[in-house]
Amino acid sequence: MWQTAQWGKPQNAAGAICGIIVNVTTTWTEPGSTPLALLLLGQGTDANAERGVDCPGVLPAPSDPDLVARATAAKAALGTRVFVLGHHYQRDEVIQFADVTGDSFKLAREAAARPAAEFIVFCGVHFMAESADILTSDAQQVVLPDLGAGCSMADMAALAQVEACWDRLDELFLAGSTVPVTYMNSSADIKGFVGRRGGVVCTSSNAERALRWAFERGQRVLFLPDQHLGRNTAVRQMGIDADDCVLYDPHKPGGGLTAEQLRNAKMVLWRGHCSVHGRFTLSCVQEVRHRVPGVRVLVHPECRYEVVTAADEVGSTEYIIRTIEQAPPGSCWAIGTELNLVRRLANEHPDKEIMFLDRTVCYCSTMNRIDLPHLVWALEELVAGRVVNRITVDADTARYARVALDQMLALP
Repeated sequence: MWQTAQWGKPQNAAGAICGIIVNVTTTWTEPGSTPLALLLLGQGTDANAERGVDCPGVLPAPSDPDLVARATAAKAALGTRVFVLGHHYQRDEVIQFADVTGDSFKLAREAAARPAAEFIVFCGVHFMAESADILTSDAQQVVLPDLGAGCSMADMAALAQVEACWDRLDELFLAGSTVPVTYMNSSADIKGFVGRRGGVVCTSSNAERALRWAFERGQRVLFLPDQHLGRNTAVRQMGIDADDCVLYDPHKPGGGLTAEQLRNAKMVLWRGHCSVHGRFTLSCVQEVRHRVPGVRVLVHPECRYEVVTAADEVGSTEYIIRTIEQAPPGSCWAIGTELNLVRRLANEHPDKEIMFLDRTVCYCSTMNRIDLPHLVWALEELVAGRVVNRITVDADTARYARVALDQMLALP
């Protein structure tokens, strides 16, 4: 069963909040003290992070005992004018106020299906709110309770870097035979880039369909920004040889690849990853199998190739939830995905033994920036007639990003 424990939250540069399951003292690095310092929630600015900025206004104290009542009252005062979306990785204190829960694309579509809602409060991260703004009408306003809620994976593919990669392919006369495919977990800029060049957006559920569509139109695919989803889909699901997948590193000249490597590649994988899912290793799988006889390992395809090949089940967030819901009572599961979801599944299914795949527990730090004080503040500001932290995508970028999203919806 899920067991509660105390743990510290030492800094992890990749964007996750992690800690060993022991009672230790929590320490933080002050913002700006090193290039890798995490920002305290609601404080500090990192201009290089995905829209990471200060939170304007005074937040309620996290210890305020009236936070739940204040959120309830503000949401009731707004009525049908507001629609609150909650990503599966959000903490329970936030999820309780969501009108709909889901993964990033489901939530964006749910927002688009509520044209009467004047305000869409997105409890997720920045790229998700961007997608909601792209898919909703001009009359609707998308609010992100903390603008510092970015995504480390999305940050790993900046537009200038991707354009430089494409220029390299163009210099080698390869751009015309390359189809760009971007994971939903990317910025609007990258989705727009892909849309301009005849590519498509994919989710972890339809990545294989997106790649098959792309290979019908080109000799190779530039897959952004998650190398693991791209490799797992190409090699594990489609049978593409691992040697036909090359890794483009935007921090190296020419991506660290020779002209011959790019010419021969079928998959040009961007050097990006999820800071949470990337923590799971083959040793995690081996350790839990040794420790818990009969356990079944269920992981997200953002995990490393050696992890997904060693797992019993692999699938998207929605697949993970559905698998646990349908699992027989008494079954035992070690799940490799974000901790808030694993803990929620354990609480919702006490008839099953559910545990986190790694003994080092790990939250997504940027997702967890959306907490109850930020939600209360955003809702109360809307009640007062002030729209805070509005997320907007410029018209040209939105137009081409919508092209790539619509192409995804049209996949056979």
